[in-house]
Amino acid sequence: MKKSNIQLIFLVTLLTVLPVSSTMAGTLSAIINGKSYHINSTYDWNENNLGLGLEYSFDTQSRWKKTVMVNGFRDSSDAMSYMAGGGLHRRLLATKRFANFYIDAGVTAFVMTREDVNDNRPFPGVLPSLSLGNRYAGFNMTYLPRQAVQEMVDAQIDDPTISGILFVQFKVSLGEIFARD
Repeated sequence: MKKSNIQLIFLVTLLTVLPVSSTMAGTLSAIINGKSYHINSTYDWNENNLGLGLEYSFDTQSRWKKTVMVNGFRDSSDAMSYMAGGGLHRRLLATKRFANFYIDAGVTAFVMTREDVNDNRPFPGVLPSLSLGNRYAGFNMTYLPRQAVQEMVDAQIDDPTISGILFVQFKVSLGEIFARD
């Protein structure tokens, strides 16, 4: 898939999600992609994975939380990557203190493109993920074990020294920023 097609899909998804977000119950957050940690790697990977995206968390009374997201970021090879997916998380901790602090753990399923994987053709993935924060802001974290890279995708670069990758995103609730009291 050409990079221009991926960017067009990203833009259409973004423009589709924004207008309906105010009419749906839930939380729309801006995602700021930030940092990855290539655990035990001796390679010089890009760990500043800057990029932007959106995450929508559906409102539910259940301890099970559902999200959808789309984002683009600089990947470990310092090329643009794009992903869209959804998550299912179990609320492990919730308190009214600290502006409704929470901790959720679960999985995120996605379709992603990478220049160095499958020649930028979309490929699927499922990773464990953890989310913590409050009504204003939070962090999303996911862990990619080394064997997942070797078995699930046809990566052009192999790092025998790496034992996994931890990826961190910062999120800000757009509803709280634009709320009118």
